[in-house]
Amino acid sequence: MPQLAAFPKAYMQALVKDGSMKLAQWFELATTLDVDGLEFYAGFLEMQNKENWPLFREQVADLGMTIPMLCCSPDFTHPDRAFREREIEKQKGWIDMTHALGGGYCRVLSGQRRPELTMDEGVKLAADSIYECLPYAQERNITLILENHYKDDFWEYPEFAQAMDVFCDLVAAIDHPNFGVNYDPSNAFLAGDDPIELLKRVSHRVVTMHASDRYLLSGTIEDLRAEEGGSVGYAKRLSHGEIGKGLNDYDAIFSELKNKGFDSWISIEDGVDGIDQLRRSADFLRDKIAQHWPHR
Repeated sequence: MPQLAAFPKAYMQALVKDGSMKLAQWFELATTLDVDGLEFYAGFLEMQNKENWPLFREQVADLGMTIPMLCCSPDFTHPDRAFREREIEKQKGWIDMTHALGGGYCRVLSGQRRPELTMDEGVKLAADSIYECLPYAQERNITLILENHYKDDFWEYPEFAQAMDVFCDLVAAIDHPNFGVNYDPSNAFLAGDDPIELLKRVSHRVVTMHASDRYLLSGTIEDLRAEEGGSVGYAKRLSHGEIGKGLNDYDAIFSELKNKGFDSWISIEDGVDGIDQLRRSADFLRDKIAQHWPHR
C-alpha cells in the first residue's frame, strides 16, 4: 500500500525566505495529519548547515515519520557547459542531502525552456546531465525522480519538459534502475495536457507522486487551454484547491497506478490555505488509497 508524505506548501515563505517558522514547528504540525513521512525542500533555511541534516532526520523519526524524498530544482538546459557542470555538482549535493536525511528519492528537472533551444537539443542536454548524476545516486541508493513540472520560482522561463510529448521523450531517453518519474497530475493542467493521458504514457515509470488539486476560478477547460498557449506564468483562472474537490480524477489516477503495481510514496503538495485544509486533503487521500489498495 502506498504511503503518504506531506510538504509544507503553506509555509514556504516562512521556512525558505524569512525564517519566521522553524522546521521543528512544521514537524509538530505534521503529526496532526496522520502521515508516514515529510517531503523536504533543499532550500529550507535551516538546511544550509550540513550539521543539521542528521538532526532533522532524528527529530522526524522521533515523531514516528521518515523523510522519503527531497524536492530540488536543477537547471540542465543551459547551453554553457560550465553552467551545466555547476548544476550537476549542485544535484550531487542534493543527493548527499537526501542520503543524510534517510530518503530514497531526489527530484531532478530538465531545466528552463530557453527560446534558442530546439526540442532535440534540450532533451539531449537534460538527459546527458541526469546521466552524469546517476552513478553518484546509485552509489548512495537514491533514485532520481523527474517531475512533470511547471516552473521553479526563481526561473525566467517555464520547465523545458513541461509539455507532455517533450516530457515523455526525456523519460524515454533515460534508462537506468535509479531513475523514475514523479507524477504530478495538477501540473499537467498547467501544461494544457490531460493528466490521465500523461499518466497512461508514463505509469510504468512512476515511482513517486505529488498529490494536489486545482479548480477553475472562472470559465471552462477550453478557456484554460486558450490562455495557456504561449503564456509565461500561471493561468489566472486556475487555482490550488483542496484535494478531492478540484479537477483531478483520483479514482482514475489510482486505478492506473494500482494496475501498474505502484506501491510507493504519495506526497501531498497542497494545503495552501493552512493546516486544516492539508488535514482534509490527507483524510481524502487515505480513504482513496484504502479503496484502491485494500489490505491483503
